[in-house]
Amino acid sequence: MKTNGTVVFQSDFGLVDGAVAAMYGVANAVSPDLKLYDLTHEIPQFDIWEASYRLIQTVEFWAPGTVFVSVVDPGVGTDRKSVAVLTNTGHYIVTPDNGTLTHVAQTLGIAERHEIEEAENRLKDSQHSYTFHGRDVYAYTGARLAAGMIDLAGVGRALPAEETFVHPYTPAVIDDGVISASIDILDARYGSLWTNCSREMFADLGVKFGDYIGMQITHYGRIVYGNDLKYGKSFSDVNIGATLIYINSLLNVGVAINQGNFARAHDIGAGRDWLIQFEKSTGLR
Repeated sequence: MKTNGTVVFQSDFGLVDGAVAAMYGVANAVSPDLKLYDLTHEIPQFDIWEASYRLIQTVEFWAPGTVFVSVVDPGVGTDRKSVAVLTNTGHYIVTPDNGTLTHVAQTLGIAERHEIEEAENRLKDSQHSYTFHGRDVYAYTGARLAAGMIDLAGVGRALPAEETFVHPYTPAVIDDGVISASIDILDARYGSLWTNCSREMFADLGVKFGDYIGMQITHYGRIVYGNDLKYGKSFSDVNIGATLIYINSLLNVGVAINQGNFARAHDIGAGRDWLIQFEKSTGLR
């Protein structure tokens, strides 16, 4: 799969200083013909899990051959590997191999994985900089890859794709009419819960729009929320301020308050330790 001259950047740098602009500058200096875009630079600091989710939320909607440069790197300067990977969908990701590829590996699959050889793929005269690999290594390598100056073999030695570092990931399962899943992420602006339960699995409960679903949320085994909620097609299927279960834009089950913020209202978080269950109910408790 050839690259297509497009680079999409993600980081936890924010936009209050020149870090992102410096990465843009490096890529532009490699080739002014590159098309440069942002996924987000508002990943919470050091939050590798959210970086992983934002990639899977976005990658497959871009054309094959697009290069993503993802830099959420609390281990910068340590012995964690720097890699460029090719997904089974034909997308490239240049990133520290620190768990950022967890959702991509689980969902899209990784076809090739190469360790970045920094002696060859590093911004000139940056060898004494140890804390800005986003600029010096990842932006530079990603830009050269996107511009067709190197291929994956030119990035560095091949590594086993199946050894990509991933965080423990609990898939959604259904057993005896009960779905057990995890809350993967919060919808950043609106506080909706996005779970890893697919629309297809949810349909296995035998539910239809308008039905009520028993839902329970636990955190480290402690029940933090439980209620029967309406299953709606869109937010307007319930009154303003009311809660519903719906299918989100990734075709997974979500939980939201119509014109409200569910996570803030009930002090709910996201990640591997936030678990959720669904079962069909006969009505409100």
